[in-house]
Amino acid sequence: MVTKFNALDTITRTGALLIVRLDSAEEALAVSEAAIEGGIRALEITLSVPGALGVISTLAERYGDDGVVVGAGTVLDGPTARTCVSAGARLLVSPNLNPAMIETANRYQAVTVSGAFTPSEIVDTMQAGADIVKLFPAEFVGPDYVRTVRAPLPQAPLMPTGGVTPDNVKEWFDAGVVAVGAGSFVTKAARVDGDHGRVTEAAADMLRAIEGARA
Repeated sequence: MVTKFNALDTITRTGALLIVRLDSAEEALAVSEAAIEGGIRALEITLSVPGALGVISTLAERYGDDGVVVGAGTVLDGPTARTCVSAGARLLVSPNLNPAMIETANRYQAVTVSGAFTPSEIVDTMQAGADIVKLFPAEFVGPDYVRTVRAPLPQAPLMPTGGVTPDNVKEWFDAGVVAVGAGSFVTKAARVDGDHGRVTEAAADMLRAIEGARA
């Protein structure tokens, strides 16, 4: 089983968390596996995906021993957090701050990525014990906002989610984020012709861009 220490290290080392938010369990599973083939090592299956817990359980069983961090997204309360952990999630993500979710995750040593937007929300999220602060929705601000926030809060472990692509990922890391939440650039790469090889290529492109940005 992936430990919390190893899971958090995987996210920060690769610099990417893939958000899988699709219309069916079958597509979510196929996209996740294609992205893993492309190098993705941390991903969240949002609970908006039909049959999300089944997808989480399948991925955790297939890839958990290979160091892939499988998580659940849009986890809004403590009971749901416990259910996701029982399904095999080693990572819990929420768009907002819910202390009960973080408390439950910490009890079972799952990594937490908790959403915030304003400086007050960011501080409250860190105080609640979240491992990473999800800057959401990031597409409405930008890297300059991260720089501004990190001036008084350099300790904030920020991860922008929304609108992140290989073309702008360097700007985010230059601003000081610990990782980025990758979404549609990767997960919807196969939408045109159903070729999941495009997802694998997109995942590899994103990871290369991150590696280049950090270099």
